Amino acid sequence: MEDDTSGDWHGRWKNILDFLTPDKESSDAEAILNFLRKEIRVLVVGAGGLGCELLKSLALSGFGRIDVIDMDTIDLSNLNRQFLFRKADIGRPKAEVAAEFINKRIPGCQVVPHYSKIQDHDPDFYHQFDLVVLGLDSVLARRWMNGMLTGFLEYDCNGTLQESSIRPFVDGGTEGFQGNVRVVIPGKTACIECTINLYPPQVNFPLCTIAHQPRLPEHCIEYAKVLLWPQVKPFGDGVAVDGDDPEHIQWLFAEAEKRAGEFNISGVTYRLTQGVVKHIVPAVSSTNAAIAAACASEAFKMVTGQQGMNNYMMFNDSEGVYCGTVEMDRDPECSACSTQPLWVYFSRSDTLQMVIDHFCTSAKTQMKSPSISAMVESQSRVLYMPHPEILEKQTRKNLKRTLADLNLTDGHQLIVADATTPKSLRFNIRYNE
Repeated sequence: MEDDTSGDWHGRWKNILDFLTPDKESSDAEAILNFLRKEIRVLVVGAGGLGCELLKSLALSGFGRIDVIDMDTIDLSNLNRQFLFRKADIGRPKAEVAAEFINKRIPGCQVVPHYSKIQDHDPDFYHQFDLVVLGLDSVLARRWMNGMLTGFLEYDCNGTLQESSIRPFVDGGTEGFQGNVRVVIPGKTACIECTINLYPPQVNFPLCTIAHQPRLPEHCIEYAKVLLWPQVKPFGDGVAVDGDDPEHIQWLFAEAEKRAGEFNISGVTYRLTQGVVKHIVPAVSSTNAAIAAACASEAFKMVTGQQGMNNYMMFNDSEGVYCGTVEMDRDPECSACSTQPLWVYFSRSDTLQMVIDHFCTSAKTQMKSPSISAMVESQSRVLYMPHPEILEKQTRKNLKRTLADLNLTDGHQLIVADATTPKSLRFNIRYNE
């Protein structure tokens, strides 16, 4: 051992130093490696199947200061692929156990855990990191992180992007035997919102089928979640389904089993119930490993000044192995990273409900449950808020009113807030007539 405090030994970093010095000269390789290990702060978002692989790959690549954030706890079903966890860890926070494992196993690497939701932290928390790597299984969470990191962009009086305000990130995603890696330099390359239309729409089952003619185990689970839960209120009035609460999942599982028995449907399991509620896609360990390795490689190249991927990679190993890259273009009208004014086109006779439906169904916005205000004479006027219940009741009457009735003229600005982004978006109204 050369340094008992850092855990270094002879030849530990030989491969990385060789990579940094292809001409076999010492150059600045030692300084770059020291910078990578001691100065760069990386945030890994997600400590699940992909997150475990990311932590391992980043730590073994020389990153010495890593934070990891995850809101989930360890379940028995995680153990077949999330290799940082053991049976004794069931019930404990994923972020804490993953950090403990890496800190113990890889000398010189310090991983700091955060057992929380990404929404629990303010911009100052995210601003302290030099690089963010996403290992998420949720499009909603990806969009929220994208909104947070693109929100840091600053421009001078001439409209020139300030390089110091850029917080780059690498996004990895897997689905069965398929995966992708995306490198995002906010303000310079396409962000997640620029290509949001590439994400497939969420599968929803017809309510009539769920209520009257269930044919699949998923129909029974949706029946328990969508119809029974709000009627029975098993955990009290106003308590929404929490896919991360084992008691909630157990109740839904039990009710779905009863429903399945009535219609002679087999296949309802606890794991399927959890998958339907949380929209979980079956994971394959080898895909997670390949995508995490690619993410770590791009992160390494980014902070060491190497030529990186430009800027989206697709991976498929269902039949052989296919891997290809393509350059995604920025959307000049992107709601997250564009500096151009955003316009929405309506008729004066369109109702506020039609405006909300547009933001929810449009391929470019795909919002979940937006609240809308309007800027009128430099004052913000609330038009509709879905939460809390008391404000929803007070503003519900506006849903049937037309934009003309609401005194919104051409050029008026709408302020739209939604769970898909941490910041409010501003859209200018342009009438078709």
